[in-house]
Amino acid sequence: MRPWTTCITQAAALLFAALQLAACAGPAYYAQAIEGHFELMRQREPVSKLLAEDGAGVDPELRQKLELSREIRAFGVAQLGLPDNDSYTQFVHTGRDAVTWIVVAAPEFSLQPRRWCFLFAGCLPYRGYFEQEDAGCFADRLAADGFDVALSPAAAYSTLGWFEDPLLDTMFRYSDERLAAVIFHELAHQKLYVRGDADFNESYASFIEETGVALWLVASGRTERLPGWQRERAAARDLDERVQRTRDTLASVYASQAVPAAKRAQKEAAYAALREAWSGLVRERWGGVDHFAGWFGGELNNARMALFDSYRGGICAFAALYRAAGEDMASFQALAADRANLADEARRAWLAQDCEAGP
Repeated sequence: MRPWTTCITQAAALLFAALQLAACAGPAYYAQAIEGHFELMRQREPVSKLLAEDGAGVDPELRQKLELSREIRAFGVAQLGLPDNDSYTQFVHTGRDAVTWIVVAAPEFSLQPRRWCFLFAGCLPYRGYFEQEDAGCFADRLAADGFDVALSPAAAYSTLGWFEDPLLDTMFRYSDERLAAVIFHELAHQKLYVRGDADFNESYASFIEETGVALWLVASGRTERLPGWQRERAAARDLDERVQRTRDTLASVYASQAVPAAKRAQKEAAYAALREAWSGLVRERWGGVDHFAGWFGGELNNARMALFDSYRGGICAFAALYRAAGEDMASFQALAADRANLADEARRAWLAQDCEAGP
């Protein structure tokens, strides 16, 4: 899957709201969230213990990933201004393909996702489940009600600092760059989080991961891997542009007075055009290497577009802010915190700026 679908935040509210009797989701939903999370907490093993002499039996590949995670976490704290706490100092072997499954839904003729409200996190455009079957059942119910639905696996999630988030074996199946991206992304949620504004939160964390990985590759002497990361990021910007064009087309279709059948046909044509345009870019610009084959592997629909927008829609705003800060991370973090404190409408307007706008 695309990276931003593998690190979706499952906020601490999902764990605490049941205790606070929030009424936006049923008891069974909160029960699975609490049970799933605390099952992980029970299985934690300190990384220091696993890497100690008495942990000599640790698989060499796992040992390498644990040592690398230590390095990445230390860089994030020292150079990116991310929280220095006990998160990612412990490890859990889940034996699973994904730690959670995320469900997103949007109406047939709208790009605005359905939202579910939680006590601490506010209203979010997704719900997370620890069991794929539970997520699938919920997605099926939404589809039966006429929603476009996206079901995505997640390799990690954040409790926003309420708990000591562990390293997971699901995080270790990626490249070194992607592991760094996940750790930076999830720690970023602990650094800065606006209740109920998933677009701001995810775009901020996505910017931190992209910029942080590039800085880490240089600082750690892995400069030979930097061009590959930069190519992937350049491809991501190409995809951002193509997706935005499709969003503009669909917004016009959905706002029109056309009958549903006509809208449905135009919607299908728009998504087909996006797929064809991307295939052309892969052939002509990226030498046949498709960095986002996973994203295009599933059905393209409004739910998938809404999730994409949460993670990528505000990247340009944060990139402009970083430039305004003189590409100094400490100054950038201070400016980002200022933007987080804007009134809701002002913050959304700032986040929606195009890539040529100022900070």
